[in-house]
Amino acid sequence: MNQVKIGKFMAMLRKEKELSQEQLAERLNVSRRTVSRWETGNNIPDLDMLMELSDFYSVELLEILDGERRTDKMEKEMEDTLLKVAEYENEGKKRSSIIVIVYSTIGVLALIVNFIINCIQMPDTFLTGFLQGATFAAAFCAMILSIAYATGTMTKLFLFKKRLLERKET
Repeated sequence: MNQVKIGKFMAMLRKEKELSQEQLAERLNVSRRTVSRWETGNNIPDLDMLMELSDFYSVELLEILDGERRTDKMEKEMEDTLLKVAEYENEGKKRSSIIVIVYSTIGVLALIVNFIINCIQMPDTFLTGFLQGATFAAAFCAMILSIAYATGTMTKLFLFKKRLLERKET
């Protein structure tokens, strides 16, 4: 936050209202010296006073904090940015949904195969035991992974891993 820029903007707003620092100070119940400190950037009003100034000057609080008026171009750029972020977020959600569906399907199919193996009453051999264990483990792992993707845990893990790798590189 650039206090000097904010101060100059507040001085400009005051002058647009054709008020002296003394007149503004009286309206806001502060000293002229306080207004002067704001406008030179030596001090910044507290949040309550910023909101009062925003209402008084009929500008957005964000404009005061930025130290400039928001233009239509800035509004359009902000809107475009938000739309791109929303689009990116939707793509990520679609990808996660597909992954959850795939893992869930694998888990269900593995459980069905496991159920069939148990119902057929195949002789107890190494292969039968291996298939029963492998299908149960595949179903269990697929379900855990689908839950992790659905809750966003996998995304958090990937981001954590990425941060760790970036730290190692520096």
